Amino acid sequence: MLGLELTPEHPVDDLVELGTQAEREGYDSLFVSCHYNNRDPFAVLARLAAETDDIRLGPGVANPYELHPVTLAGKVATVAEASGGRGLLGIGPGDPSTLRNLGLEDERGLRSVLEAFKVAQQLWDGERVTHDGTFEATDAGLNFDVPGEVPVYVGGEGPHMCRMAGKHADGLLFNGSHPDDLAWAREQVDIGVEDRPDSRGEFALAAYASVSVSEDADAAREAARPPVAFIAAGAAPPVLDRHGIDADRASDIGEKISAGAFSEAFGLVTPTMIDAFSMAGTPDDVADQMDAVLEHADGVVVGSPIGPDLEEAITLAAAAYRSTNRRR
Repeated sequence: MLGLELTPEHPVDDLVELGTQAEREGYDSLFVSCHYNNRDPFAVLARLAAETDDIRLGPGVANPYELHPVTLAGKVATVAEASGGRGLLGIGPGDPSTLRNLGLEDERGLRSVLEAFKVAQQLWDGERVTHDGTFEATDAGLNFDVPGEVPVYVGGEGPHMCRMAGKHADGLLFNGSHPDDLAWAREQVDIGVEDRPDSRGEFALAAYASVSVSEDADAAREAARPPVAFIAAGAAPPVLDRHGIDADRASDIGEKISAGAFSEAFGLVTPTMIDAFSMAGTPDDVADQMDAVLEHADGVVVGSPIGPDLEEAITLAAAAYRSTNRRR
């Protein structure tokens, strides 16, 4: 997998241009991120479905708390229909800093994610569903056929979420950019894959990486600060310990993000955090980082910020990925 994440903080027309560029550059999957404070991802996906031909499209990563899971399933099914069977679903527990602002942080959990996509799969198969668990649905169904298979990628980084993905999903979008983290993730998903029925097919572990690539290494690293701040704020203590990052500083970043003091939060990001939580630098730097990660992962999703110049960075990141294939 070579995927791309587009964040709808930009105008929809610009996102469509970037998505069509990504298809031309050889990306096979395109995820549109889901945060209440940005543009609606499904509006963007509808436009992309009309303007692209081959690339797979879906939300990444949606959570099952802001939308009823049956409604989420219907929206993804609509993307699949509009794109001629190219839909996919990235689903996970959501960003804690963002969900805190909606009063939903306490609802995050593995069971709700699993139940949401299992019910979605039943609906996509044309079944009517009654469900009583982390959410309720009575005789729910879709009144249209869903073309093609809709792969489900779980977004997460905790051990139980990784193992659940290995057993039940088509893949894991592991929120990591460092080979040590992907090596750990591979160990976790392999535990889940041991209990995976053969009928579920192959499983893919993808590094859902914060990438910032530019011919100007300093500019690339500076552009990585905002997403790294969000990642550091949500990182579990063992992850922070693995990279020698001060937990109190990461907590301070999270508090400032929740308070809307973004500039202050980004200013607290350290070089060590950028090294741990992003692939940032020149194309050669990023190619080396991708190559190290691909010792453990099956693919890379190029995530925010992509780079200080989005159009240039989409091209440079694809070239960096292709160079790792030549090396391997």
